[in-house]
Amino acid sequence: MIRITDILDKAHKYLSREDLEMIEKAYIFSAAVHKDQKRLSGEPYLIHPLEVAGILVEMKLDRSAIITGLLHDTVEDTLTTIEQIKEDFGEDVAFLVEGLTKISKIRFGSQVERQAENFRKMMLAMSSDIRIIIVKLADRVHNMRTLEFQPKDKQSFIARETLEVYAPLASRLGINWMRMELEDLSFKHLSPEEYFNLLNKVAKKKGEREEYTEKVKKIIQENMEKYGLKGRVEGRAKHLYSIYEKMNEQHINFDEVYDLMAFRIILDSNEIKECYEALSVVHAYWKPVPGRFKDYIAMPKANNYRSLHTTVIGPYGERVEIQIRNHEMHEWAEKGIAAHWRYKEGKVSSREDEDQIEKLRELLEIQQEHKDAREFMRNLKISLFPDEVYVFTPHGDVKSFPKGATPVDFAYSVHTDVGNHCIGAKVNRNIVSLKYKLQNGDTVEILTQPGRHPSKDWLKYAVTSRAQSKIKQWIKTEERGKSIAIGRDVLEREFKKNHLTFKKIVKSDEFKEILSEQSLGTVDDLMALIGYGKISTKYIVNHFINKEEEDTGAKPKKKPGVTSDTGIKITGVDDVMVRFAKCCSPLPGDDIIGYITRGRGISVHVSNCPIVQEMDPERLVEVRWNIKQKQTFRANIRLVCIDKKGLLSDLSSVISSLGININSANIDTIRGENATCDFELDINDLDQFNTLTSAFRKIQGVLSVKRVSGTFSNSMKKGYIRNTFNS
Repeated sequence: MIRITDILDKAHKYLSREDLEMIEKAYIFSAAVHKDQKRLSGEPYLIHPLEVAGILVEMKLDRSAIITGLLHDTVEDTLTTIEQIKEDFGEDVAFLVEGLTKISKIRFGSQVERQAENFRKMMLAMSSDIRIIIVKLADRVHNMRTLEFQPKDKQSFIARETLEVYAPLASRLGINWMRMELEDLSFKHLSPEEYFNLLNKVAKKKGEREEYTEKVKKIIQENMEKYGLKGRVEGRAKHLYSIYEKMNEQHINFDEVYDLMAFRIILDSNEIKECYEALSVVHAYWKPVPGRFKDYIAMPKANNYRSLHTTVIGPYGERVEIQIRNHEMHEWAEKGIAAHWRYKEGKVSSREDEDQIEKLRELLEIQQEHKDAREFMRNLKISLFPDEVYVFTPHGDVKSFPKGATPVDFAYSVHTDVGNHCIGAKVNRNIVSLKYKLQNGDTVEILTQPGRHPSKDWLKYAVTSRAQSKIKQWIKTEERGKSIAIGRDVLEREFKKNHLTFKKIVKSDEFKEILSEQSLGTVDDLMALIGYGKISTKYIVNHFINKEEEDTGAKPKKKPGVTSDTGIKITGVDDVMVRFAKCCSPLPGDDIIGYITRGRGISVHVSNCPIVQEMDPERLVEVRWNIKQKQTFRANIRLVCIDKKGLLSDLSSVISSLGININSANIDTIRGENATCDFELDINDLDQFNTLTSAFRKIQGVLSVKRVSGTFSNSMKKGYIRNTFNS
């Protein structure tokens, strides 16, 4: 456990005596206001702000940031006010603490909206001061280190959020150690079996790996000295999550992962030419692997990461990954923007820091256009830190895009009008389809024509959030007028059928209440939603029928908020058929979302279903489970086991002991290899499913258990297999 003396000792190396006194004052203040509070672990709450401050002092952040680490929960969790912090610790600290204060008092319609609004506020705050997000990341690191004290369902949500947003955000800021720790901790809680299995396998090879590492380091060091290059060579094991990702992406076993180690040459000289000389030395001794060289010095990553990367055939014919950089590049690679963070009169001193903040502001501006919570979160995750390709404009400027980007993405990166009027593209002087995937080194020229407009099909191959946002914005603008007209027409007819006067009602206070209830600004906004089919006319009309009955003393009818016989509660839509999507087969307990289909009612999906990501957000509706009587739901599960006698009997016994019905089973074995066991089951809810998977994992010989979305044949064809931790 860290103590305030540890923090002060480390801060003493780079901060003044006055700074240390203010940090100690903040500690005393935090200890006083958190005095009687406990964490879920039973420890004093003060341990958390101390640990956060400890992380910040390790990163050598300034006085205000460290004090903020000590005080970051005081306004939210105690009676402390921002004014009090401003008076005792100054405006700078008060600004940072206010930026970090969570918005727990605001009510939201769903967990997704709450998450989206939290991130929206966080990004707004960090665009004005990057220290806010660095403190927030430090807060998340310590919370992840103690995540085991949270309830299981909360563990999964927090870990998933960390893996999808916070770890990429740390990467975007170049804080590599933080990204790796957040990824590994998330992996540990999301897939504990795979995590500990991999941990044990890596540990078994430790001695062999250390011997190999020393041999490679010695060879590189000797060759550098031979050619007069000074520096040091490091060898480190790749972190567990990166190994796990590689195994999944390449469909290989652990024994087939040959590059468990990554080597770095860190040169003493800041002369960039020496990095390329070191590369020549490595390639002269070991044969390079074609296509595995990347020059991030000439073309840095989006987070300003710079290094040369190469893979060679090293000792014993094994592939060896080597990174080459100087000390300045290495400091940035490990600490990112925090490595250069110094304030002078409230402004950043480094041009690189300013560039990073500008990139984050651009990211924020794009995300602000997304009013739908799910679309905001989806695009935020896409934008944070994708794999990148580098292409050239006709004038030779370099632009970076996510892997899989197309000329459509390039066009919108130039200007919205260029994207909207795009009709084609030339890549390396050859005309290509708009579906063409950009490759490293391509020179791209966009062809435009006045009067041409975006197509819905573009959304299928535009991958940047900017391009997708602009295309959707155009389509919505075009379709909105039609939807308003349709919505107004059907609502007027429904009013007339119920002997209500449309023109009079739309001007009434009661109608304004409906707009407020739906968080809408104008009548046209409501008409558009009715036109889209997102709100039913009966929902609106019943509101006024009920009002008239209340005024006349009649017994009011129940407001619509239909519960279908499927056990699904839908707000704002009634008299509609509900069905469960076969692509993801939701179970009670899953986070779900409804989609208004054309002529087939509402289709209910698991929120993170891949199909939902491609759907029109205007047609998504909030739904929730409301099971009133016992019923079963179809679920598919896949097990990979060691092939042995009695395997099927062991698995069947576990299923029957839980009272679960087997609809179908298929066992596929290959002589000398593992057995794949597929079961289609009738499950009550997610809790029962999780109990079953836990029981399966206790059977000797069971290697992995996965929940499979949809039918087995479709899932295999489309790749819709979800680990049980995604549920």
